[in-house]
Amino acid sequence: MPAISRQNDAAQGMRPPAFHVMTKPIGPLCNLDCKYCFYLEKENLFPSNENFKMRDDVLESYVRQYIGEQAVPEITFAWQGGEPTLMGVDFFRRVVALQKQYGEGRTIHNAFQTNGTLLDDSWGAFLSENRFLVGLSVDGPAALHDTYRVDKGGRPTFGKVMDGLAVLKKHGVEFNTLTVVNRLNSARPGEVYRFLKEIGSGFIQFIPLVERRAGAVAGAIGLGLAQPPAHHAIDAGLPVTEWSVEAGQYGTFLVEIFDEWVRHDVGRVFVQVFDVALGNWMGLGGGLCVFSEKCGTALALEHNGDLFSCDHYVYPEFKLGNIMNQSLGDMAGSEFQRKFGSDKKNSLPAYCRRCEVRFACHGECPKHRFMLTPEGEPGLNYLCPAYKKFFNHIDPFMRLMGDLLNARRAPAEIMQILHRSEHPPAPGPNHRCPCGSGKRYKRCCGKR
Repeated sequence: MPAISRQNDAAQGMRPPAFHVMTKPIGPLCNLDCKYCFYLEKENLFPSNENFKMRDDVLESYVRQYIGEQAVPEITFAWQGGEPTLMGVDFFRRVVALQKQYGEGRTIHNAFQTNGTLLDDSWGAFLSENRFLVGLSVDGPAALHDTYRVDKGGRPTFGKVMDGLAVLKKHGVEFNTLTVVNRLNSARPGEVYRFLKEIGSGFIQFIPLVERRAGAVAGAIGLGLAQPPAHHAIDAGLPVTEWSVEAGQYGTFLVEIFDEWVRHDVGRVFVQVFDVALGNWMGLGGGLCVFSEKCGTALALEHNGDLFSCDHYVYPEFKLGNIMNQSLGDMAGSEFQRKFGSDKKNSLPAYCRRCEVRFACHGECPKHRFMLTPEGEPGLNYLCPAYKKFFNHIDPFMRLMGDLLNARRAPAEIMQILHRSEHPPAPGPNHRCPCGSGKRYKRCCGKR
């Protein structure tokens, strides 16, 4: 991949006190061939003879810098891919050893995203012993999961994922689930949500799938999917892929799951988008980049040490440099990266700036801003109808849970409050009938 040096502005940059890096030790390589995956084709950005496994010297430099260049007491490493289990358990034993070597008294956490198909007892024992938090990718029950999530031979993977989940449970590994919401499973929200609860997921992430077919810019470097629109206006109007979720359907998906969750599962099941929304309603910030006013502190590190502005912006023009010859902290705080983050706020169209739910949405991810506003201004998020519907729907519930929290009461009390209001007790036999007939209840609706 062509190098674009950010050394000049990095040297003058202001290091953020904390930043997050999504680390890809195996690059884009994976043992699956998920039909909707946007990252598999990133292999085309590297030389044909590339060895995608992270070298020991790159790993050591990364661990040392990632810990040493942040001014916070707790550090979280995030390992993704591709499929990180392809690196083998010994690689991650080396990771843990390096974290202890360079820990400097910090508390170190590890998050590990996997498709689960290669997990065995060796992995289970290691992940449990070292207290890794595992994110397991599963898109719902077998019929929904296997539509897109297949292996290199086009075979279904649901059974192997469930075997991997059994390994995690056997060894007591803490896990959450990540569900890609696509054109198919978005039409069956209740089924997806109840399935995730049935398999024991107490922490659920929903990721809306939105991809477009490549135009001239992406196609020129061998990619089939479009680059982010804000920097390639010439590609405006490119078609959305057939597996992408429809905006209206995604709104319905979130609303239907929320309505079940808020009545039955508050405090028992944690759904990331609901938790983030509550944080924004209370004015605390949600802590998730897509719903934050600005972004830029969630970067992506490739196997060879190349650092990029974001996991969704792994393209040559967003390469900040390489950790083998540049400081990780300086690149994270460079002028280029700070502008990348502030552009999220500054590029919002007027339609978004006056929106009643802007405080909860903030225009979501810039990657999805390829639509025109009703006034014809560019930069509207494809998922805008979904978020308008969802955030307006949850407003009274979020206000109520916020009031409970401010009164030092548990948000889960909302379930009892809703039950009492939606299922009031029947009136006494001699009370006026609530139907408005003027008769006593026992002589009116009570007869039925």
